[in-house]
Amino acid sequence: MSAAAAARVGRFYTSARRHPWVLGKVADWKIPLGPYTPAQISVAVGGGFLLVKTISWWSWMGPVPIVGWFLVIWMVRRPKVRGRAPMQAALGWLLLGWQPHGGRIGGRAARDRTARPLLGGFTIEGAPSPGPAAQAAPARAVQRRQARAPYSSPAAGRASSPCRTQSAASAPAAGPVSGVQQLLALAQQEGAR
Repeated sequence: MSAAAAARVGRFYTSARRHPWVLGKVADWKIPLGPYTPAQISVAVGGGFLLVKTISWWSWMGPVPIVGWFLVIWMVRRPKVRGRAPMQAALGWLLLGWQPHGGRIGGRAARDRTARPLLGGFTIEGAPSPGPAAQAAPARAVQRRQARAPYSSPAAGRASSPCRTQSAASAPAAGPVSGVQQLLALAQQEGAR
């Protein structure tokens, strides 16, 4: 790798600068002391209504509340709430409060499934009594396994093979091995009593 390719390059881009959305400007003509932003218009309308309705409370102060009203209108000309215009910030907070608590999946509110009890059971039935064919099956399986087993020498295999076959045939069938077989054997004993 060359030194130029190995060097890391970091870039930082500032937030985009856009012209504010304003009211009161048409071509070269604009409203006196304007144009005004939506925040200024809402403060002017809301503050003017509030001042008219409460004139009996502040009339003794003279023009101070009206000057304060104009000062607030001037102050909100370019306010930012975490880099956003106040209307956009208020809309963002409103939409955040409107979201469901668990969020959304595929446009629908995500909710946990309701809890339901998981009920179940099982029944142990008596096993059918094995017939003569079923009793002979384990002995035949042992004989097949022994026939497939590799021998170290042919003589050793011939000498040991008949003994193993005779002992496997004379040995009783193996008892219950798994838990289910043990349960079935217990059920048979209980049924015999």
